[in-house]
Amino acid sequence: MTKTALITGITGQDGSYLAELLLEKGYEVWGIIRRSSNFNTQRIDHIFKDVHQKENKLQLVYGDLSDASSIGAIIRKIMPDEVYNLAAQSHVKVSFEIPEYTADITAMGSLRILEAIRQFCPKAKYYQASSSEMYGKVKETPQSEKTPFHPRSPYGVSKVFSYWITKNYRESYDMFACNGILFNHESPRRGETFVTKKITKAIAKIKAGKQKKLYLGNLDAKRDWGYAKDYVEAMWLMLQAEKPEDYVIATGETHSVKEFLEEAFNLVGLKWEDYVEIDQRYFRPAEVDLLIGNPKKAKEKLNWEPKTKFKELVKIMLKEDLEEEGTDFEK
Repeated sequence: MTKTALITGITGQDGSYLAELLLEKGYEVWGIIRRSSNFNTQRIDHIFKDVHQKENKLQLVYGDLSDASSIGAIIRKIMPDEVYNLAAQSHVKVSFEIPEYTADITAMGSLRILEAIRQFCPKAKYYQASSSEMYGKVKETPQSEKTPFHPRSPYGVSKVFSYWITKNYRESYDMFACNGILFNHESPRRGETFVTKKITKAIAKIKAGKQKKLYLGNLDAKRDWGYAKDYVEAMWLMLQAEKPEDYVIATGETHSVKEFLEEAFNLVGLKWEDYVEIDQRYFRPAEVDLLIGNPKKAKEKLNWEPKTKFKELVKIMLKEDLEEEGTDFEK
């Protein structure tokens, strides 16, 4: 029997890769999108082109995590086997500028979904996209499922609420609800305001003669960077397990923003120091200096581990941006 999955945030980086994975596994996939004056479906447009050749198993429906009635109506209509909540106001720096909106979507949105599942589809399995930003001012290194949280942004605080409300519904109502504590994960589909994509996009434009400088904030911030395409497989595996648990998904390696810069600029034969300038506007009010995850539990219980190394990830991202600008590594 064909399984049905519902994805919030399907038009984002993770949502698009997850939709591809589930369609390959034979799922019928539904995605929630917000109504806006222009379409934001470029990350999944190619999926429609593919599935139009066969039976169309991808459907989009309008909804919004700020609107409990729309979420309830969607859950009642679809009656999904699995729900993946990937939607959020996910930019940490922006969360300081729009904290109330961030909390409403990122925190309360997860509660609205869980309550709709509890009322209308209690057998559905639920995946909550938790974040390494919950650790914030880290209490231990590396961070595991047992590391205490100390979030340092409205985004991180909102994700901590989502984490605990997911556990609460699991324990209170015997729901199959999991938290995936994903550390930074990147890809060519990463949003252009995130530092990794900002770097690779700028290098491609510099090579094409369209840009002269790249302005960044804290180059010493260290992150555990993985490949989003690897990480969505972990999301799926969590919902196939015998019982619901929470998992850290990470590479177990940490690299600074400066290291990412060096690797990316070296690939095109340029020195980053000639092009990068520091701009105080890109510093956070409260910085998270070091994040590195311990994925031991995911390896032991889900048989999951990352396939893509740091240098390969940088090259994958840069290659696509160079091609988009009509250049390559050698030119």
